[in-house]
Amino acid sequence: MPGTVIAVCVSAHKGTPKAAVARAELLAGLGLGGDAHAGPGDRQVSILGHEDIVAFKVRVPELVAGAFGENLVLGGLDLGALGPGSRLAVGGAELEITRLGKDCHHDCEIRRRAGDCIMPRRGLFAVVVRGGSVAPGDPAAVLHAVPRAAEPEPRKLP
Repeated sequence: MPGTVIAVCVSAHKGTPKAAVARAELLAGLGLGGDAHAGPGDRQVSILGHEDIVAFKVRVPELVAGAFGENLVLGGLDLGALGPGSRLAVGGAELEITRLGKDCHHDCEIRRRAGDCIMPRRGLFAVVVRGGSVAPGDPAAVLHAVPRAAEPEPRKLP
């Protein structure tokens, strides 16, 4: 089932919340134009699922898109099932998932306020394989799914 781009977010400085914009360009090999994190590397674009954000809003109702530092909020896709190597069509661009989650920075406002942050568990990072424009309301789809490896069971002591 196809999904939808719910929000596109950028920030001028690293380590700050991102702000929603009406449209942006995903630049091949670089990331989201106008974002402080744009550049070469394997974390060019950060992604969260809309459903994950909505579920977290029970704790912090005033959350807005970009609060977790995410570039793209996608709805209607099972992002939690995708592992590295998965490919997404987002607006006019194509992304490849490279990483799952990341540690929050030391002064994560969301973690301070809510005692938790979903980016380490639910966030995805991707590279831009094919550039293109992206805006809220654009279609989003899984082009190729690589299953996410199951998390290891906690080790039980004898």
